[in-house]
Amino acid sequence: MLFDTHMHVNASQFAADRKEVIQRAFDTGVEYMVVVGFDRETIPLAIEIAERYETIYAAVGWHPVDAIDMTEDDLAWIEELSSHPKVVAIGEMGLDYHWDKSPKDVQKEVFRKQIRLAKKVNMPIIIHNREATEDIIEILQAENAQEIGGIMHCYNDSIDYVQACLDMNFYISLGGTVTFKNAPLPKEVAVQVPLDRLLVETDAPFLAPHPNRGKRNEPAYVKLVAEKIAELREMQFSEISEQTTQNALKCFGIEQSQ
Repeated sequence: MLFDTHMHVNASQFAADRKEVIQRAFDTGVEYMVVVGFDRETIPLAIEIAERYETIYAAVGWHPVDAIDMTEDDLAWIEELSSHPKVVAIGEMGLDYHWDKSPKDVQKEVFRKQIRLAKKVNMPIIIHNREATEDIIEILQAENAQEIGGIMHCYNDSIDYVQACLDMNFYISLGGTVTFKNAPLPKEVAVQVPLDRLLVETDAPFLAPHPNRGKRNEPAYVKLVAEKIAELREMQFSEISEQTTQNALKCFGIEQSQ
């Protein structure tokens, strides 16, 4: 049993074979998935996919790269969608200082607004962080995000920041980078994060794990992430897959299917 806590089968890269990709994940033992919508195009499709599959859920939010495009109507739309029975989180949201489409002050304001929305509707949040860790932690603390908690998506930063995230009721989610030969940080995190706060994801179609690095990622490959973490922690794969699945169900407030 596996739970891919963050993927984008709603992306254009899957337009031609979406059903096959999803079926491959189920066939590989991925029982649950969360498809993340992050703008006007991907949010409706995330909802549509979640409605079609019993154990696929949706998250809705606004990506920081596109923060400059978000209107008050978009925020109201996300709030309205939060009551949909298959929506389990608000996000992805956060800060991205790698790309310069949206000014930092705009990103920060949109981030704050989404945290406040999530607190209003009492849902966990999914955090996108690229080269902005200290500002993200500062904003989460200032906005009392620990009241709702959530997920540090595709965590790829120093172990030094992990405790601050755990203290705010966040789970640490690892993706394909934990399998990369030249990526020591996620490996260190994989070993040191408390087992009951660890999640796995793909971020498909991005960041495909070894040996598929550089190719299109897909939810079935979350098994490679879990296998690598099991190896690093010197545990059985079944223990890692079971524990990370239970963690995700708890985080998202999902009752386990029978």
